[in-house]
Amino acid sequence: MSAHHLRHLTSPVFDAAQRVGATPQTPGGVTLAGGELRLVGSARVYVCGITPYDVTHLGHAATFVWADLLASVLDGTGVAVSTCRNVTDVDDVLLEAALLRGSHFDELAVTQEADFDRSMRELRVAAPAHQPRARHYVDAVVQLAQALLDAGAAYERDGTVWFRGRDVVARTGLGRDRALALAEAYGDRPDDPAKDDPFDVAVWRPSSDQQPAWTSPWGWGRPGWHAECAAMALAVHGPSVDVLVGGDDLVFPHHAYQVAMAEAVSGVAPFARAQLHVGEVRIGGRKMAKSSGNLVLVDDLLEHVPAAALRLHLLHRRYAEPWDFDAAQLTEAQQLLESLYAAAGRTGTGDPAAPVEALRADLDVPSAVAGALEQGGESARRLITRLRLG
Repeated sequence: MSAHHLRHLTSPVFDAAQRVGATPQTPGGVTLAGGELRLVGSARVYVCGITPYDVTHLGHAATFVWADLLASVLDGTGVAVSTCRNVTDVDDVLLEAALLRGSHFDELAVTQEADFDRSMRELRVAAPAHQPRARHYVDAVVQLAQALLDAGAAYERDGTVWFRGRDVVARTGLGRDRALALAEAYGDRPDDPAKDDPFDVAVWRPSSDQQPAWTSPWGWGRPGWHAECAAMALAVHGPSVDVLVGGDDLVFPHHAYQVAMAEAVSGVAPFARAQLHVGEVRIGGRKMAKSSGNLVLVDDLLEHVPAAALRLHLLHRRYAEPWDFDAAQLTEAQQLLESLYAAAGRTGTGDPAAPVEALRADLDVPSAVAGALEQGGESARRLITRLRLG
């Protein structure tokens, strides 16, 4: 078949790429945290999602908006992106919140997840290809626990399956005291005398009469938090992922144990070819968290600020850096968005692909926006599409 006929057969595709709002794809990889991520055909992204016991605050939103941008940038390289964003709906903090409200943990999880999904739609976060819920993957956690036992990476004692975690801390580079403090803060109970080592964590644990329980070879019980994500990631994506995404507060212990469990079972390392950790959002220097009582809720902000402006405010920075929220900055975000729209409406200069290409260098949004504002025209239009601001 001649080249002329090939061009004719594929012309609808090329025509579609030139439609208003469409951004042509450019093959190649991206860099994340200083490392190059080369991709062929597909990209598997695992995003640690919410524990659905409170409506979405700005700290939550920042992580998921950045994960969405990552998917958009990867899509622009021509690969098929498969994003898995879990819901941790089996968790002791969810149970405690449900008891305080006088509701069942399942009911609270469903209503809070619906609120979260609405907030994500408002922020133009695309629905993930997979959204596994922990309560539907309990059997996978049981399988994980048994596989870890068979591999000698875990031991069972009085109905609890403990993952051997002594080597996990060494891999992170954390000092012992700092690691112990973090383990305690995230409920891993390093002082529990029932385990062999302070850094061992529960894969499976017994439940009281007031706690949700499922049957297992070790008695009635429920999964451990780190094991839930490991099991869901393995079940959905297989023995490895291209990018593991979460807030900076998940680096240790959660991601460290999730990765260690997956690698111990599969023998495939690294489990995550790259990791993207989003810097925490603070209020007056303190991390935004329910325990601190300093939450800024997305739904409240959207009553006063356009969703595209709030999304741009979350993205117009380097993703790994922590930052302090100041409501006054939202006005600046709206003005920046209006400037970007205005730039898209004028005649452009320079290489129209350059600003979008800047995103592939560690998701450098500020550089991409600066380039689009300078060049205008098609450059700005392509960036607006890739940032999902249109």
